[in-house]
Amino acid sequence: MKNLMTQDSEFLRKGKDKIAWTRLNMPLLKKIGNEFAQTKPFAGMKIGVSLHVEQKTAVLLLTLQQGGAEIVATGNLGTTQNDVALALIDAGITIYGKREDSEEEHFENIRNVLRKKPNILLDNGADLIHFVINEPEFSTEGIIGGTEETTSGGIRMREEMTGKVTFPIIVINDSPLKMIVENKHGVGQSIVESFSRISNLMIIGKRITIFGYGWCGRGIAKYFKSFGAQVVVVETDSIRALEAAVDGFTIMETEEAIQWARVIITATGRPGVIKPEHYELMQDGVILANSGHFDWEIDVRGLRSKAISVEESVDSIEHFTLANGKKIILFCGGRMYNLGGPEAKGNTIETMDMGFTLQALSLQWVALGAKGLVDGPQAVPDGVNYKTADLMLESLG
Repeated sequence: MKNLMTQDSEFLRKGKDKIAWTRLNMPLLKKIGNEFAQTKPFAGMKIGVSLHVEQKTAVLLLTLQQGGAEIVATGNLGTTQNDVALALIDAGITIYGKREDSEEEHFENIRNVLRKKPNILLDNGADLIHFVINEPEFSTEGIIGGTEETTSGGIRMREEMTGKVTFPIIVINDSPLKMIVENKHGVGQSIVESFSRISNLMIIGKRITIFGYGWCGRGIAKYFKSFGAQVVVVETDSIRALEAAVDGFTIMETEEAIQWARVIITATGRPGVIKPEHYELMQDGVILANSGHFDWEIDVRGLRSKAISVEESVDSIEHFTLANGKKIILFCGGRMYNLGGPEAKGNTIETMDMGFTLQALSLQWVALGAKGLVDGPQAVPDGVNYKTADLMLESLG
């Protein structure tokens, strides 16, 4: 067992039960798993994984295992479900890390995955890719390619790592299917549900500012509005801002939107959206929450430096008191709160069934050396998109 201290049989059973329920409701991956069991596209290969370890990702990893892969994985910071990790270990998958790990322990978990010399990378936020190309301990030798799940990871590769990724990486987030089904509807629903679960507050009439009107921001704005919230959007791209306006949302500049809001949610995938100078503008008792992959959209370090006191009132909620007496409420330390909060569920099972089918088929595309792949980040192949769309249409009847 890798860093998970409990061997309690009830804890293991709980993890297995979560996976079993989820697997029952993921018909696309079930079908792909049955195909993989026959064709073994990953026979003799090792897949290194950096991905939230929870019940839906567990089904994906077990599906890849059906295809003959050896799986070596770690979760993302603060989102690992320890009971699910234990169940995966019991199924023969190597898992490094636990929910309580510090940032440095998390980085070491990533290094441990790479020390196993995987042939294929399944990344979430481009952490594995960053370490393998930037740390001298590691080499890209033997890596034939992989996938990246997120907006944030795609941005990192295309901006921080331009020209450095010397193997093909299929960016799942570039698929129109993921944008529409998982990002808009999956993230939108889970962010609203998680807000209610963590805060137990009424949404009707809440003044909510959403930073970013990409596909995740679209969904978050849509679902909060459908629950009766007043929603303002901050978007620096003029075309997206226009889209938000014609979708019925009020558009404001950053400072005005911050002063207006009772709840502020970031959904941009970029660092430093909420800066230290913004905290003085906020209303007393404002709630800050992040839906993006990394905890860098809200400058939490700056908030801590400005606070004269910090209290944790309930699980995953911190109260920061500023020198002017105002309180600022932060969810989940600035991490993505739909996977970092209490009883975290993440996106709905069906949306992730579709998204992880894109993952599984894209990884198969890499493993088989299918045509059209080039070095660096690139879109999901059309063949993968259309097969996934057909499977989901079939599952919807």
